[in-house]
Amino acid sequence: MTEQLATLGQLLDGAGTQWRAFDIGRHITKFEKKQFNAIEQAQIPYPYPLAGHAWIAIQFWDSAASKEPYVWFLKFPVDEQSKLVCASRDHFANMVIEALGNDLTSEQADGKLDNNPYVFTPNANKLAAFNAQLKVLLRQPASEYYEYAQLYFSGKLGLENWQNVAVQGIADFALRLEDDTNLSNLQKAWPHLPLEVLQPLSAMLEHVQIPVNFAQQLLEHALTAIQHKDTLSLICALRAMSKAQAHGITAKLVDEILASEIATDSDILLTIAGRCFSQLEDPERLHIFMDNCAHHQAIEELFPSIFADLVAIPTIRPHLLALLRKENRSEKLARAIGRLFS
Repeated sequence: MTEQLATLGQLLDGAGTQWRAFDIGRHITKFEKKQFNAIEQAQIPYPYPLAGHAWIAIQFWDSAASKEPYVWFLKFPVDEQSKLVCASRDHFANMVIEALGNDLTSEQADGKLDNNPYVFTPNANKLAAFNAQLKVLLRQPASEYYEYAQLYFSGKLGLENWQNVAVQGIADFALRLEDDTNLSNLQKAWPHLPLEVLQPLSAMLEHVQIPVNFAQQLLEHALTAIQHKDTLSLICALRAMSKAQAHGITAKLVDEILASEIATDSDILLTIAGRCFSQLEDPERLHIFMDNCAHHQAIEELFPSIFADLVAIPTIRPHLLALLRKENRSEKLARAIGRLFS
């Protein structure tokens, strides 16, 4: 191991491990190694920052060992250009070397980084989705809760009998829609699912590139929810569709929401910004979205927080900054922007 470490990638390579890195702040998204290396060298901005940080999961394993892979969940600050603050990453790497030396996968490694300031624990839904995704990537069987979840979504237990369905089982099911009759069972069940199941299920599906026919079904479901002003059902559909293969279907839903009577509902606006952010790379849609934020009653809190969230995303930043200089803005949007700088 050399004295001067440049990156976590080099630390993991030097320890003789195989590894993968993911963003886990917004959607769970696997990084290409080349991309992750460029992020670590601060050559490119972090693509999906959240609350001023890069939220990263690194899974690594000893190529010779049969043990389960290790996972680090790490959060590092990013600068105003959304580039990784390398000093924090270096600090973490030095703490790892101090605690573990060159042997990152030994028995003694367990628990050594528990109080590390850069280590965090994802919430229960995110953790379940991540575990389910890793098992798919490693071609390992799903958790022990999967079969019961499959049985539940098949409708054989009665969809009202959801109390014994585990969150991990829902995650395994959502990440394995291509297996067995999972997708067709889910499509049949979706209109009848209780909210207690829809909410955790949509939190899993937001990490899945759902197929076109299911996205189309969710669009219909969401349009009905807009008519009935059923914000909870709408948010579930929006989350489940947010990473869909057919971007156009998700875009259509976002446009329908922004033109509807519930377009200034804070939970809906926050869901679009947090989950469907890629739809806001379109400058015209972004303008309409920010205008809706400016028309919200609690504008003093909502507008600045959504602005700060979106301006950090590299693919949205230039369009949002261009909006600051745009002539034809509504008076409310102009005032909301003015307040950001006063």
